[in-house]
Amino acid sequence: MLSIIAIIIGLFFALNIGGSGAAASMGIAYGSGVIKKGIALFCCSIAVFLGAWLGGGEVVKTIGSGIVPSSTFTVPLALIVLTAAALSLFLANIFGIPLSTSEVAVGAVVGAGVVYQSVIAENLIWIMLFWLVTPFVAFLIAIAASKFLTSKWVHRLVSTRKAVPFLSILVVFMGLFEAFSAGMNNVANAVGPLVGAGILTKGNGIFWGGLFVALGVILLGRHVLETNGKKITTLKLEEGCIISGTGAGIVTAASMLGIPVPLTQITTSSIIGIGFAKHGKSVLKKDIVVQLLTVWLVSPVLAMVLSYTLIQMIIEHNFYPIIAMAGMLISVFGILSLIKGTKHHKEELLEKKISIR
Repeated sequence: MLSIIAIIIGLFFALNIGGSGAAASMGIAYGSGVIKKGIALFCCSIAVFLGAWLGGGEVVKTIGSGIVPSSTFTVPLALIVLTAAALSLFLANIFGIPLSTSEVAVGAVVGAGVVYQSVIAENLIWIMLFWLVTPFVAFLIAIAASKFLTSKWVHRLVSTRKAVPFLSILVVFMGLFEAFSAGMNNVANAVGPLVGAGILTKGNGIFWGGLFVALGVILLGRHVLETNGKKITTLKLEEGCIISGTGAGIVTAASMLGIPVPLTQITTSSIIGIGFAKHGKSVLKKDIVVQLLTVWLVSPVLAMVLSYTLIQMIIEHNFYPIIAMAGMLISVFGILSLIKGTKHHKEELLEKKISIR
């Protein structure tokens, strides 16, 4: 029974991965007006499934046995890890935020490793290094590419009418390539714990995980597709080609090395980089960008804490760490409330001074 429940939760997680991953693939083709939303989601779902089926094995190994030993994973543990990760991602999809499924999945696995003191530290450090470097590299590449595209001879070349059909086809192709890379990298987040616990074989896990990720693109991807495609910055066709190509290349290379990387972060960082090159620092002040950055920082910690807490309660029947964490959360929210109150008080004093003058 527990194995069946774990599989159901893993496939539910896969659905939500598909919903979140939609923004990181066909969002640019949709945002630039080349392809309609429904067609974009359908094409994305096919490419995601093929990527998972043909190239998802290495990252499955990492999630299932590279962060914590596979001996750590039991059926109840896999169930709790997937529950913690799926809940974190489901909340993000409701609010239309393109959350990194890799960070959520790794955070939940680390939470289990912390309980049993079995985290493979060198592998985790290597993964986190990729998390830090890849979005920053994508951001810099986007800025450089934007500057290159504004040069006179390149601008004249891409501004001709003959270039538009070619660029339209190319931006869709790059979006499909990025969706393919998403399947390679992200299916492991849903089925890695199941494979690690021996609930599914790697082949079955990749097939069913890829299928449900593809279904998730169609069923849950609309809000996140809209966020990445329309709400951050306006993109030209040539900009979309470079952004999608950069993201797909980075993620494909990482997948071949078995490293789960934040595809959504990489793509969104590229989009922000284009906006930064065109509009300067003002694009970084947009509410949607601030919201994305906040979720990216919080998501792995949230999944880790949730996983750790559930394991302590359900498996270990140990409530003392939970009391300590509750006290910490109360303290943090209390401090934030005080800071917000102090800031509001200062603003009121400033307004009074201005009105007196």
